[in-house]
Amino acid sequence: MLSSSSLRRSLTVLRNDIATAPIRIRPLLTHTTTIPSTSQCSPSRLRPFSSISCLQKHHNLPPRPKPPPDSEIEESFLKGSGPGGQKINKTNSAVQLKHVPTGIVVKCQATRSRSQNRTIARELLAARVDDLARGDESRSAVVGAFHRKRKASKAKKSRRKYRKLLAAEGEEGGEKRREGEDGLEENLSLTADSNAMRPIF
Repeated sequence: MLSSSSLRRSLTVLRNDIATAPIRIRPLLTHTTTIPSTSQCSPSRLRPFSSISCLQKHHNLPPRPKPPPDSEIEESFLKGSGPGGQKINKTNSAVQLKHVPTGIVVKCQATRSRSQNRTIARELLAARVDDLARGDESRSAVVGAFHRKRKASKAKKSRRKYRKLLAAEGEEGGEKRREGEDGLEENLSLTADSNAMRPIF
């Protein structure tokens, strides 16, 4: 159990470390629970609980784009297709949005609910308009570049690891391989001599 003084010390340490490491501190959650006693003679006990959650801060991304105003959007509802059963096939739950100024068309049939499809379609349309307007500075371009960079870094680390393993195997088995290569050359010369005496069909 943390006492209040040790909790204050840990919070001050965290506050001092914030300058050196990007950490986001969520509010302190504290509650006290009374556990009733099972016997008549012992009083019920108070058990305090407290927790602090710290998360590492992700890199700064541009804010999510806001959907364009409804005056710039033409909205239509279509019958869906594919998995989802009769509900998809017989109701107009798929949403198609057209951004009038740019001519971008987005169709969404992610769920069987029309209202959920409307919100998802508006988010998709906002992302497409943002891509068109901002280009390489749009949120999706920045996120894509981040994921490509992370994937390339993982691949580079993996290649480095396997090169290191192969180099370690080469140092350990170098003498054995040389001996094996000499023996292989001798065996090849024997088979070549024996093949010279056999007739070729």
